[in-house]
Amino acid sequence: MDAKQILNADFLDILFEGRNKEYGAYELRKTYNKRIITGIIVMLVFTALFLLLTVLGNSTKKAKAQIFVQDVSLANVTDKPKEPPPPPPPPPPKVEPPKVEITKFTPPKIVKDQEVKEPPPEVAKLEDTKIGTINQEGAKDMGIVAPVVENKGTGVVEAPKQQEDYDKIFTVVQIQAEFPGGMAAWQKFLERNLNASVPVDNGAPPGKYTVVLSFIVDKTGAISDIKAENDPGYGTKEEAIRVLKKSPNWKPAVQNGRNVIYRQRQSITFQVADE
Repeated sequence: MDAKQILNADFLDILFEGRNKEYGAYELRKTYNKRIITGIIVMLVFTALFLLLTVLGNSTKKAKAQIFVQDVSLANVTDKPKEPPPPPPPPPPKVEPPKVEITKFTPPKIVKDQEVKEPPPEVAKLEDTKIGTINQEGAKDMGIVAPVVENKGTGVVEAPKQQEDYDKIFTVVQIQAEFPGGMAAWQKFLERNLNASVPVDNGAPPGKYTVVLSFIVDKTGAISDIKAENDPGYGTKEEAIRVLKKSPNWKPAVQNGRNVIYRQRQSITFQVADE
């Protein structure tokens, strides 16, 4: 390579003069700067995309699910309250019959040599007076007959007492069935076992989804016959029934001192809100 070519030649051409340029080292060194610049550009592009996706992900609203448990008492809406019986009529005023004049009459006795201390009444006085064992002043006997006193009682007829059927399903009782530990323990059991994300996982939009359930608590406290009275959808009904089937025994309801079969109602609300 002459002096003029050396002045115009590249450093790599001078370095590899007389060497095998096809080996690969010449090509790698010649494209080194281009490859470095390309790598930096690609890295910057990927970094920018990652940051953009992170910002978009944080700005997107996420759905948050909560569960609310409310106990509902089952009222017997078909039975109307019994009206008290009307008060008995007042007893009629007592009318005392007028006093009738009574003349004491002593039958004559045969005695020996004794004076009669009380002479018998004259016959004329006996015509308009009653004859009795005492003397009493009053109205003349005009054929008045004293009324017969009757024992009429209180005038109130008691209805026959109905026998309670303790084998039927009660909806109103004196002592309701109760989860062991009370309402707070029951709510804690449901919140621990219910999957609050069920409506979100099934695509439910923000809102409240309330499931009303009813179930029987028998005389031993066992739960059976679980029924959903409504279905808000998005898997909420199935999830509520699934958890109720896992419930331990309750304290049975009591009526007149006896354990009875009781139907309990329970509402469970799944709330889906924007975070």
